[in-house]
Amino acid sequence: MNTDVIIIGMGPAGATAAIYVKRAGLDAIVFEGFAPGGQVSTTDRIENYPGYVSIEGYELAMKFAEQAKTCGADIRYEQIESVDLAKKTVTTSKGSYTARAVIICGGAKRRNLGVDGEEKLIGRGVSYCAVCDGGFYKDKITAVVGGGDTAVTDAIYLSRLAKKVYLIHRRDEFRAAKSKVEQLKAIANVEFLLSARVTSLNTDDYGSLSSIDVDQSGNTRRLDVNGLFVAVGSTPDTTLYKDSGIEVDTAGYIVTNEHMETSLPFVYAAGDIRSKPVRQIITAASDGAVAAVSCAEALESLNV
Repeated sequence: MNTDVIIIGMGPAGATAAIYVKRAGLDAIVFEGFAPGGQVSTTDRIENYPGYVSIEGYELAMKFAEQAKTCGADIRYEQIESVDLAKKTVTTSKGSYTARAVIICGGAKRRNLGVDGEEKLIGRGVSYCAVCDGGFYKDKITAVVGGGDTAVTDAIYLSRLAKKVYLIHRRDEFRAAKSKVEQLKAIANVEFLLSARVTSLNTDDYGSLSSIDVDQSGNTRRLDVNGLFVAVGSTPDTTLYKDSGIEVDTAGYIVTNEHMETSLPFVYAAGDIRSKPVRQIITAASDGAVAAVSCAEALESLNV
């Protein structure tokens, strides 16, 4: 089956790209493996997306999909088996699809701590985004795990909201910028736990996080916390493209210019899968719009 544009992924970037591609008068097939939204759909509540004071992640994800479908996008919930970016071909268990251009919006997968019960506590005390969920922990006790820029920035952000913030890092040195670390050290309600790791997540009678056990240099300490923010990094969902020749950065994220163009002709990338400083719903949507407009203009130039 042939189309103008294939969009891979139905998170904020993919949905927005589909809307803009269709508004440009092009045909688009959007592939999503299971359900729309990506990580958005697993977020309990979202309070930093313009237009919604508070909305459940799954509800927002469905609104994205509904609008893309209303615009005429052909949304297919099929697991992709292979992608040939040179030929602009996607193969699923149901067949092969070829386009004039491809927009990759596959997102990134968060790195988990790997502690028992972690998945069950997402939205019930465990979070992977301080900016998204920090407001729920005003005047409460929180902990951040990680030693990079994201972890330190999250701890600084939470220190303005929470009564207490523990920063837990497995090493005694940080990967984060020195200026950020010094800024964090000057904040009175932040306590550092270095050479430490979380070994257990404990719950209350209602199944929400109540405390964590931390092993610090062989000594176990129990911390009563209301919220645990995991900032140990993420990995781009780029398995499908590892042999495509597309340029990626040292962390594996796809490199683009400001037009969302990749190193391959008529292949674009948008959202969390691309190399960028901020990964939020609104920035993913913005990327999707830019990628779609750039793609439409490029395809139009072929017809001139």
